[in-house]
Amino acid sequence: MDDIRTVARSYFTAEMNPAHDWHHVQRVENLAETLLDHYEADESVVRHAVLLHDIGRAREDRGDIDDHAMWGAQEARDLLTNRPVDDEHIDAVCHAIRVHRYSNALEPETLEAKILCDADNLDALGAIGVARCFSYGGERGETIYDPTVPVSADETTAGADQYNHFYKKILDLPSRMYTDIGRELADDRSAFVESFLDRFDDEIAGDC
Repeated sequence: MDDIRTVARSYFTAEMNPAHDWHHVQRVENLAETLLDHYEADESVVRHAVLLHDIGRAREDRGDIDDHAMWGAQEARDLLTNRPVDDEHIDAVCHAIRVHRYSNALEPETLEAKILCDADNLDALGAIGVARCFSYGGERGETIYDPTVPVSADETTAGADQYNHFYKKILDLPSRMYTDIGRELADDRSAFVESFLDRFDDEIAGDC
């Protein structure tokens, strides 16, 4: 496992956006550990999938590839092929990586893939999720909040600004959880996001 951790770490550079850096992988790993405490999944598959799930992110951010999940699944296969794991293990890891991306709308078919999906989505919720959202949007030069584009009139998929992104994607994440424990954690983190947005609305209106 230490070997895979070292290899995975090498794909992350200091220049990467904090929303998808190596610290994100470590947080997803901690969340996956929490879920593994409640489910009889193949821990080695989950751990490999977690460590390798975003190895293509830097390439996608640079515009070298279109889909870090698809590229990452193939890269993971190449990395694992020469290691002491069987084909079934490799297939399970690659499936989890391929389906983890929210926007691909692919359904995980294994418990291990569901755990990766839940752990990855949980990191987009709560206080960390709020921080990641604005960090990612800031790097891309996106507007925090545009009063001329209310959520009800926003026809974009991901949100025309960061505020709308919470309603277009982030607050939808609890409904996309695949495990009961993941859903419980998501509901708690989602409540924090909703509280933050309520406060945001009050401050925009000058009420506090």
